[in-house]
This record gives sequence, C-alpha cells and structure tokens, in this order.
Amino acid sequence: MAGVFLLCLVVFLKDWLAYVPMAALVAIMVMVSFTTFQWGSVKQFHKHPVSFNVVMIAVVIVVLATHNLALGVLTGVLLSALFIINKLESEVKVQSSLRNKQRYYVITGQIFFSSSEKFFQFFDFQEQIDEVSIDLTHAHIWDITSVNMLNSVVQKFKDRNIEVKIVGLNEASHTLIDRYNPL
Repeated sequence: MAGVFLLCLVVFLKDWLAYVPMAALVAIMVMVSFTTFQWGSVKQFHKHPVSFNVVMIAVVIVVLATHNLALGVLTGVLLSALFIINKLESEVKVQSSLRNKQRYYVITGQIFFSSSEKFFQFFDFQEQIDEVSIDLTHAHIWDITSVNMLNSVVQKFKDRNIEVKIVGLNEASHTLIDRYNPL
C-alpha cells in the first residue's frame, strides 16, 4: 500500500510533492523496501536452488555497482533464461528399443534450438534396420532449428532406405513442422 501511495503521489501530485524534502521521500522509499523484503528468505538461503541464489546475488551486485535497477532486472532476466535453457536442455531424453528389425525411439522433453544438437546425437544411423519409429508423444518442438534437425534425422534415415514414421506429435509441433518443413 505504501508503494502504491508513493506512486500516486509522484504521478498525480507531483507539483505538491516538490515541497516535500528529498530526505523524507528517501526515508519513505527505504521503509517501503524494508517492509516488503522477505527476511525469511535470507534464513532459507541454503535451501534454495543454486540457480536462484546466483540470480539473486547477481541482481543485488549489479544494482549496487551501477545504481541502476533496470540493469539489475535485465541481469536477473538473462541469468534466469540461461538457467531455464540449461535445465530444459538437460531434460531431453531418448529411450530406444529394437523389435523385428524396427527401431523405436521415444523422445521426452522440450526440443528447441539449444537441445536440437543433443537430440540429433541420440540416433544411430549406421544400424542395419528396415524401419524407424520416432515417438514424440512426450516431447514438444519449439522452433525452426528443431524442425530442421528432425528433418535431418528423417532424411538421413531415408538416404539409407530406412522407412521413418513420426508418431505422437502434438498439435503445436505438427503445425510448426507443416509450416516450415513438411516431412
């Protein structure tokens, strides 16, 4: 409430606010930040994920070093994005099984620009088989790089005269593949 009140003062009553000493406004802002900070999070610092702590410390350091909150927010957003990309990339899994000269690949996870190279490495193109089935029921394709990588996998199998079946595409992945690179 104090923050909203201060915002209203600055936006709507700026002419009257000019008569208030700057030290008083700073004191109000310090009290707002002091009361809105979750002090319990400091006690639980060791319980938080390392990535959370790294982002929090980096934001504080950037804000204190530059006196620029916008740079701190940008740092936090960029670091969080990098940590999420790393997490999603590491969660891509492929299970493979062979039945009657037919190889079944079951893909799990988020396939996007960062994980698409790892996705490509899961396939054995030298194996002597007749058919390959790629099950994407538990996966999602996010971007054009992933579409191209899936197309490369299919094409590499087809170049060796191996029939390829893609099954389990969700609607969004199917639309992306149809739009940018029909198999």
